[in-house]
Amino acid sequence: MKRHRIFVGKDVHKFSSAHMSLFPDGSKERIHGHNFRVSVSLVVKDTRVENMVDFALLKSALVEQCREWDQRLLLPAQAPSLKVTRQDATETEFTFCGKRYVVPADEVTLLPMTNVVVETLAEGFARAYVKRLGAALRPGVVEAVEVTVTESEGQGGVFEASLDELIS
Repeated sequence: MKRHRIFVGKDVHKFSSAHMSLFPDGSKERIHGHNFRVSVSLVVKDTRVENMVDFALLKSALVEQCREWDQRLLLPAQAPSLKVTRQDATETEFTFCGKRYVVPADEVTLLPMTNVVVETLAEGFARAYVKRLGAALRPGVVEAVEVTVTESEGQGGVFEASLDELIS
């Protein structure tokens, strides 16, 4: 099977966010942050001119998705140890592994995952990115999407799924 891959991942494709990873024993890290870098790769089946994927759209959607997660505390909404006790227009109050936090509401992003680590961030980013691009990713042309999220030089996570899996 013939496959082509196109990718986007430049210095501007990053987000700086705080998080607290959960550990198997039920404990967590202290709040800390990373300057996460993101690259996206698309497996394309058809390289005919009429089916070319627009790099400008790919880059724009990548910048927009990075901006959505930038300068936020990223929390795993599906983690059993996270309990949001109050959320209004100004504050988000929650407990995480038994510790109580109150954070300005506009500085918290609840993500649909059980842990905020590079591999789940890569999957969450892939899902949000595909949704953001919508019809620009044509199933007959784009076969799969791969997202790489790095938290430091030489350390990160990768998620790849077929476009069908990501849009269903």
